[in-house]
Amino acid sequence: MPPRAEPVPLYRDICGNPAGPPIVLLHGLGSSSSDWRFQLPALSAAYRVIAPDLRGHGRSPRGAGRLTVATLAADVAALLQSLAAPPAHVVGLSLGGCVALALALDHPARVRSLTLVNTFARPVTAGPRGTLRLLARLGLLACAPMRTVAAHVARGLFPRPDQRELYLAAVASLASNPRRTYFAALRGLARFDVSRRLAELRCPTLVMAGDRDATVPLAAKRLLQQSIPGAELIVVEDSGHVTPCDQAERFNALLLGFIDVH
Repeated sequence: MPPRAEPVPLYRDICGNPAGPPIVLLHGLGSSSSDWRFQLPALSAAYRVIAPDLRGHGRSPRGAGRLTVATLAADVAALLQSLAAPPAHVVGLSLGGCVALALALDHPARVRSLTLVNTFARPVTAGPRGTLRLLARLGLLACAPMRTVAAHVARGLFPRPDQRELYLAAVASLASNPRRTYFAALRGLARFDVSRRLAELRCPTLVMAGDRDATVPLAAKRLLQQSIPGAELIVVEDSGHVTPCDQAERFNALLLGFIDVH
């Protein structure tokens, strides 16, 4: 096994109540801290909000070494150490949820609670259609411009006409990724598997699932809820893969309802 990469300094947006408990927001694959633009106003009154760009995403450097979920989690742990932050409420979407799991498993003293949104302990596609979408993404990634890859991925995230603004924002964010870095992150995600370690988790955990998520099947989220001691599962109606955006008000209420008591 190659040595783990040294942590890189992560770009981060920090806002909210400096005296409040920290809440860390971890974004999805190919995105950035902008994933959380609909959450910041709701969280900032009571919490110190820390929203980093993960390694190789947004304004954070790629660094050297293999891009793995464990490496991304180590970067976040180093960031929290540098901020002298107490144990944080950690919220992760998709890739960010995998990073949150790795953070809680490998650096448990950094995590006060977990909120896992449309994520998994090991990769599983959402049925035959999900497999076809993944194969199409890989085919486009091999030969098409990144904007074409981004348009394909974003159509699966925000398929409805009334989601046009969300779709365009996702295309712009995804298209800004260097091809090699995006592929490296995708490969790291494909190799992620902590399914046998979930029983080790001891922090309060909420699993949120969009009922129309075409990327991660509900069964993968049920596995999280069933395998993490005391975990709760909430299925959000009329929501796809990016629940914090397409059902922002409902998501914010559920998140605050959970972290306010933990």
